[in-house]
Amino acid sequence: MSTSAIVEARSIVKTYDTGAVRVDALRGVDLTLERGEMAAIMGPSGCGKTTLLNCLSGLDAVDAGEVVIEGTSLGEMSDRERTDYRARHMGFVFQFYNLMPVLTAVENVELPLLLARVGAKPARQKALDALELVGIADRAGHVPDALSGGERQRVTIARSLVNDPAIVWADEPTGDLDSENAQEIVALMRRLNVERGLSFLIVTHDIAVGRKTDRIIRMLDGVVVEEQQLEVPHVLAGHAA
Repeated sequence: MSTSAIVEARSIVKTYDTGAVRVDALRGVDLTLERGEMAAIMGPSGCGKTTLLNCLSGLDAVDAGEVVIEGTSLGEMSDRERTDYRARHMGFVFQFYNLMPVLTAVENVELPLLLARVGAKPARQKALDALELVGIADRAGHVPDALSGGERQRVTIARSLVNDPAIVWADEPTGDLDSENAQEIVALMRRLNVERGLSFLIVTHDIAVGRKTDRIIRMLDGVVVEEQQLEVPHVLAGHAA
């Protein structure tokens, strides 16, 4: 494995078989994500983008091949170890937010910490700090229904950051947003990537999102068919973007 890689997929295969229908969702995918890189996975619906994200993050098991995160094979971990690793080292951003509707913004953000048995007081402070980082500390006491779509996605991003993850996985993070909010969310993710060195792997249909990343990985029918390196410097800390 490359010493600079944070994620490496080696010939991973994933098949869904219902008995009546067999779908070869991933057919021998090889992929490397460098530490501090922000990359986008693009392709038509059903090409395997979300399946790849789920397999790389350990949400789904692979049928063959190997996924290595920070030098450790996910396949060598027990289910409990994988769950614990995700909670401590990964952040997730979803298209439809996955926020608890009865909890305030700050309560949603601190929830992963409380589940990881972090004390109530430090969890609350870390959650407030994360909301400050994404620019909506003033909305900490509002429930999701009282927030705009862009604000809800900022809460989701704050929640993904609260455990100081090594990598953030984002599945269509702008899919439920208008173009203005989508641009703001992508700019926010890029700023976090640049200023904090966070690695991002983003599944998206939106070429405008893809063009803001370092690399576009194109998929078709369960395989990677093209990788496009973009002329977007991602090590910009201390400089104007």
